[in-house]
Amino acid sequence: MNEHHSNNRKIDPLKSFLLDDNTPNDKNRVEIGPTLLARREWETAGLELPDLQAMRKFRWKRLTKHIVDREYGGLLMFDPLNIRYATDSTNMQLWNTHNPFRAVLLCADGYMVIWDYKNSPFLSEFNPLVKEQRSGADLFYFDRGDKIGDAADVFANEVRLLINEHGNSNNRLAVDKIMLHGLRSLEALNLKVMDGEEVSEKSRSIKGIDEIKAMRCASYACEKAIYKMEQVTRSEVCNENLSENDIWSILHAENIKRGGEWIETRLLTSGPRTNPWFQECGPRIVQNNEIVAFDTDLVGAYGICVDISRTWWIGDQSPRPDMIYAMRHAHEHIMKNMEMLKPGVHMSDLTKNAHKLDQKYQVGKYSCLMHGVGLCDEWPLISYADKFVEGAYDYDIEAGMVLCVEALVSPENGDFSIKLEDQVLVTENGYENLTKYPFDEALMGY
Repeated sequence: MNEHHSNNRKIDPLKSFLLDDNTPNDKNRVEIGPTLLARREWETAGLELPDLQAMRKFRWKRLTKHIVDREYGGLLMFDPLNIRYATDSTNMQLWNTHNPFRAVLLCADGYMVIWDYKNSPFLSEFNPLVKEQRSGADLFYFDRGDKIGDAADVFANEVRLLINEHGNSNNRLAVDKIMLHGLRSLEALNLKVMDGEEVSEKSRSIKGIDEIKAMRCASYACEKAIYKMEQVTRSEVCNENLSENDIWSILHAENIKRGGEWIETRLLTSGPRTNPWFQECGPRIVQNNEIVAFDTDLVGAYGICVDISRTWWIGDQSPRPDMIYAMRHAHEHIMKNMEMLKPGVHMSDLTKNAHKLDQKYQVGKYSCLMHGVGLCDEWPLISYADKFVEGAYDYDIEAGMVLCVEALVSPENGDFSIKLEDQVLVTENGYENLTKYPFDEALMGY
């Protein structure tokens, strides 16, 4: 019997209405997302896209559960990335970091309200989990002047009324980051302000199935951008007209081309400027036969952070033996340390059992062994033994956590540094390294 052609056709009829990530196929959509370039690359690579509707619901449920488990009436969020986590909506993210005009209240019964820029309430209407759009959370002096206290009182009273209705009148309110006048107004209404950062960071620390799919896609897009950056660097340095800023701008451009959003730092340096680390990229012209090192700190597709580091040898000669040794030492450091990652390992044991860097690299080592990552660098932070604080991270590693495993091998008073970092998913049985970008063969001594 012949099968009907509809059983074999490759085009999903729903694709005229929905994209593969379960969002509307609308060229004029409000919500931002990956570009056609990124989608085509992911399809070629065989990557499965996240179901964004399911991802949003997972995050909403997780936040609500953390609120209920702590017996809070609600969670009030001002941090732009917490707002992104709760609603998946964006609005002038970088400007919002220093002019906090957005807020979200998630009540204990799951009722969620956003206060947005007064002219843009529509920016979260695509998400049915956001039940109300309001304005009036802009509690900073530039916007309110000497009447900021009055505005804070109005806002705080709205929060109080919502908590009464949807938080069972529970006055224990978790707040992540709030301006001074806002805090005073909440407390004047007898709301007991609790630590909202603890709630949001713990919520964000475990990634759901669709968040992991989104991270795989974002990681692939980031690495495609890095390949372009490396290609241009290797081909143009010999012309002695390529600056650190020129190289860094390629990563920015390629990220935006794929629907990425921004880069949190400017950590790319060359030659002797790599030591000490944490200098920002500048106008220095990269010379032939030098090291170029960078840390992406990139917020990419779906708002997912891809935080990886690589160090390249750029030139037609071989790197010095001390550079090759440092590179191999850094590589061993991250590989040995990620081998410890599995569910049930206590965070303090990661510190105690970590690979030890040579003494000559101790002064210049990185600020941590590992840190969580999701929408940005997140909880937890795994410190080196000499920075360990008893009780600060008294928890076990869990499946679904994603950690960046770090290495900075920087000789004291030296003229170079090696910076390496991979992004690693903790699985039910161990770990999976999500970072596929190769290590520089010349520096590895191959």
